[in-house]
Amino acid sequence: MVKRILKYVLAAVFVAAGVLHFVRPATYVGIMPPYVPQPLLLVYLSGLAEVALGALVLVPRWPRPAGWGLIVLLVAVFPANVHMALHPEQFPQIPPAALWARLPLQGVLIAW
Repeated sequence: MVKRILKYVLAAVFVAAGVLHFVRPATYVGIMPPYVPQPLLLVYLSGLAEVALGALVLVPRWPRPAGWGLIVLLVAVFPANVHMALHPEQFPQIPPAALWARLPLQGVLIAW
């Protein structure tokens, strides 16, 4: 029962996060490292991936492949989180401790 509830929570977290990529794309473009090409396109693609993979977690026979897809996605966006932690002056609205706390959170999400 708990595992099932956690699956729904995981799906909701990723679907909601993915939708935010389309609602507030400038926020996500703003956290992209400067070396990333076409940040707006990548924001939309990662948002689409989060929505699709988050939803697939709930589809029978798809939770495992969706989980692996989410792991790949989390690894792919990790450099943006590192960039934020290393350059807190660019994100004054977020406490530096929160920027660093996001890094191990990625590991928690991967394990989930």
